[in-house]
Amino acid sequence: MIFRQLFEDISSTYTYLLGSQETGRAVLVDPVLPTWQRDLEVIRDLGLRLAYTLETHVHADHITSARMLQQEAGSRIAGPSLDGLPCTEVGVDEDHPLVVEDIRVEALHTPGHTDNHMAYVVGERALTGDALLIDGCGRTDFQNGDASTLYHSIHDKLFTLADDTLVHPGHDYHGRWVSTIGQEKGRNPRLGQGKSEAEFLEIMNNLNLAYPKFIDHAVPGNQGCGECPPDIPAHLREYCGDMEHSPQG
Repeated sequence: MIFRQLFEDISSTYTYLLGSQETGRAVLVDPVLPTWQRDLEVIRDLGLRLAYTLETHVHADHITSARMLQQEAGSRIAGPSLDGLPCTEVGVDEDHPLVVEDIRVEALHTPGHTDNHMAYVVGERALTGDALLIDGCGRTDFQNGDASTLYHSIHDKLFTLADDTLVHPGHDYHGRWVSTIGQEKGRNPRLGQGKSEAEFLEIMNNLNLAYPKFIDHAVPGNQGCGECPPDIPAHLREYCGDMEHSPQG
């Protein structure tokens, strides 16, 4: 399998490219609208063609490029079936992995950051979305998030994976690319080192985080699989990128 980890620096989001060496078909996990052209260039440079985009959850800090890539590359839109989005063509859950020839993307329902959040296991890699981050985790104070639920998602699902499983998070704000399950179990300051649920709840209930500046635009935009709201303020336009021009005219 061909694997690439791509970064979008406005929202510090990682997009993951999975490519089949047998057929040349590819999957993009959590693509971001401002970098859709970059992502297509990487795919084409590798001699691949985009078959699917796949979301871990309905994002609050960026807008997906799933709809744009569907328009430009003919890819199909996949995501958690629990979200029930009309624009999602392929629903994925624990009983229904996404299989593209030699690529098998197993879903793990890991709610807590959002109620329908999915992490994906691909061979030796876990794409943990916003549930488990490197030395951290996603916040739990919006989109039906719940700290207790997240604690159990991580301990009962992700921390049961092999210790040498690679952890590829949905974001990182400190230039880190990869961790392992063993590393997160051993040193994650919120969840590792044998932290109890009570200790985790105490940490999460006292984060005092600001209201996400893009959430009111991102959530409806992502519920439409990548519709940038027409009334978005000028200072937030960078989250959408230039959608007026297409390399295909």
